[in-house]
Amino acid sequence: REPSVFLFDEPLSNLDAKLRGQMRIELAKLHRRLGVTTVYVTHDQLEAMTLADLIVVMKDGVVQQAGSPREIYGQPANRFVATFMGSPPMSLQGARVEAGQARAGALSVPAPGPDGREVLVGVRPEDWRPDPDGPVRFVVEVVEPIGAEVVAHGDGGGGPMIVRLPGDHPVAPGDTLRLSVDTQRVHLFDVGTEERIVA
Repeated sequence: REPSVFLFDEPLSNLDAKLRGQMRIELAKLHRRLGVTTVYVTHDQLEAMTLADLIVVMKDGVVQQAGSPREIYGQPANRFVATFMGSPPMSLQGARVEAGQARAGALSVPAPGPDGREVLVGVRPEDWRPDPDGPVRFVVEVVEPIGAEVVAHGDGGGGPMIVRLPGDHPVAPGDTLRLSVDTQRVHLFDVGTEERIVA
């Protein structure tokens, strides 16, 4: 057969984790060899990010965003996309705009809009950096060592946060870390509409 389109509906959902990883590679090879348009439905963001040229994120049957994996991850259109794509997910904290800055706890980042505007400040776990002079005081509650990396869950003064650190970084529950983030890597969302705010 020579179909013009292949349709896959969660084909790997019943496989164990190791076999799923192997089958993702096989499907990617098969797609490259055949060159046939493929529509692949999945709830697994890793499958979507690794297999897709174009991702369409849907919620309740409504398209939230369409774009390349890099666009979806780097410029999420709204709060849902921001927290759905990425494992561990992006941390969000409420903030209020004052004099062109959104202040979420000790973190202050440039933000457009009038004073008093309520926004959500989002930072992906891998964008936090240990910094002895960093503005954010992060109290570690749970540590997940996953080999090359350590995922730390805790509180950054404005609510729950997740931080991804190098695997050899010494960290334990109860520790306090000072963190900073490049403001270019911070995401802003409107509290009311939950849409991305573009400066």
